[in-house]
Amino acid sequence: MDKNKQAIAYMQDNKFEEAAALFTEVIEEQPNDPVGYINFGNLLLHVNDQERAQRFFEKAIELDEKAATAYYGLGNLYVEQANYGKAQFNYQKAIELGLEEADVYYMLGMTFLQQEHDKLALPYLLRAAELAPDDEEILFQYGLALAQSDHISDAGSVFDKVIRLNEAHSDAHYNLGVIALFEDKINKGLEHFDRALEAQPDHVLAQNGKKNAEQLLSEM
Repeated sequence: MDKNKQAIAYMQDNKFEEAAALFTEVIEEQPNDPVGYINFGNLLLHVNDQERAQRFFEKAIELDEKAATAYYGLGNLYVEQANYGKAQFNYQKAIELGLEEADVYYMLGMTFLQQEHDKLALPYLLRAAELAPDDEEILFQYGLALAQSDHISDAGSVFDKVIRLNEAHSDAHYNLGVIALFEDKINKGLEHFDRALEAQPDHVLAQNGKKNAEQLLSEM
């Protein structure tokens, strides 16, 4: 196993000092290779040393202006700082440079959502869902963006996929309940609110949804 891979393995085991020592060796041995700087930047970001992490990502870009994963790292750094405009720019740059992974599309979509540009988020969240069709969090956020953009039927189909992956996903059940009420399918809505509360008894929105559904049924 080469030193970069060994250091990444240390990171995954939360052995950060060992990982830092190996990344330092990699950089010393290959000072013109951006990979060591990117990996060290990711480690620094993981331990919340944002200032140094930024310097390492920027050094990697200085060495190779097409280092897509360095831009992705900067995007993650700016998300940590809630600077969604700068995060958006860096994620877009990473994609332009050929980074074709679900995470970068997902994070780019989330930066648009954070800036209340729900419709602009849709194509990126869709691409993330295509690349990671079994990732329930990506699917759920895509469903939310669809619902917030008034694509109610499409949102329902996506939330259905979420609960096929995780039957106990309380938020997906809640949103399916809301969609069912919107479509005047009150019994179906009540069923989803009950399922949400089975999974999460303190789900306040589902509690309110259930009360509203029961009220509607009592008035019929």
